[in-house]
Amino acid sequence: MRVGAARGREVLVVGDYFADLIFQGLERPVRPGTEVFAGALDLLPGGAFTPAMAMHRLGRDVVWAADFGTDLFSSLVLGAARAEGLDESGFRHHAAPLRSVTVALSYPGDRAMVSYQDPHGAPPLTELLREHRPAVLMLPQLRYGAELKASLSVARQLGTLVFMDCQDVPATLDTPTVREVLAGVDVFAPNADEALRLTGAGTVDDALDLLAGLVPTVVVKRGGEGASAVQEGKRYDVRAVPADVVDTTGAGDCFNAGFVHALLAGQQLPACLATAVACGAAAVTGPGSSRALDPAGLLHWLARVPRP
Repeated sequence: MRVGAARGREVLVVGDYFADLIFQGLERPVRPGTEVFAGALDLLPGGAFTPAMAMHRLGRDVVWAADFGTDLFSSLVLGAARAEGLDESGFRHHAAPLRSVTVALSYPGDRAMVSYQDPHGAPPLTELLREHRPAVLMLPQLRYGAELKASLSVARQLGTLVFMDCQDVPATLDTPTVREVLAGVDVFAPNADEALRLTGAGTVDDALDLLAGLVPTVVVKRGGEGASAVQEGKRYDVRAVPADVVDTTGAGDCFNAGFVHALLAGQQLPACLATAVACGAAAVTGPGSSRALDPAGLLHWLARVPRP
């Protein structure tokens, strides 16, 4: 797995912003007909903001393609992006509200989420690829369909490596074009639950094997068990870093940012996994993506990654 020399930007992130309303310290699970008080509350930028911001903090040249409206949530995330110094050349602004909101109910080690998004057209991926000619394209969720297949063909022509996460997308390997799209992706990185739902496999190991038959490099995020990957038939495992968990929201996106950061540095898969695990572990020690690492912080957390 190699990243060619960037003729344009290092990383193009294409995905929607979300404003994350995070309730922490819940005394018990929330059920219909009950009221539960949280111990803490945060309103933070999320969605594709997280991998774009996390890559930028690590010193990478990033352009994020996203849409913003006239609503409060757009303003919140746009302000945070500007405060982080993100390049705005990929932003599209609409003269109407474009609300993208997630309510996260954060429990120790996991969270439940409810999201809402105003409908809007997706950014033109093929045009973005040709404009920015990135070394790496990051897609924060599983996308499929004929248009996406055509865009992946353009990415291959440009020599762009494609990294795709899964997220909780209602699709399986039997959904039309999903298999074809995965075959055009270089790195696919679902978490364990997503891998099971997507493949219908009985175990994470079986899901990993199924996906490895479709994608050159498969990475499965396993939370407190670390991460596993298969590349060219060889499996790699990295154990989790012990951490005091405050909130897991955004940890997967920070994991992804760490993986791509190491990939751009020319690291092999085991080192990419270790960097990803370090970034994901740091992320859970604060709400949302607030603990995304800079280079100095990465060195500290990398030293804590368990070695084989």
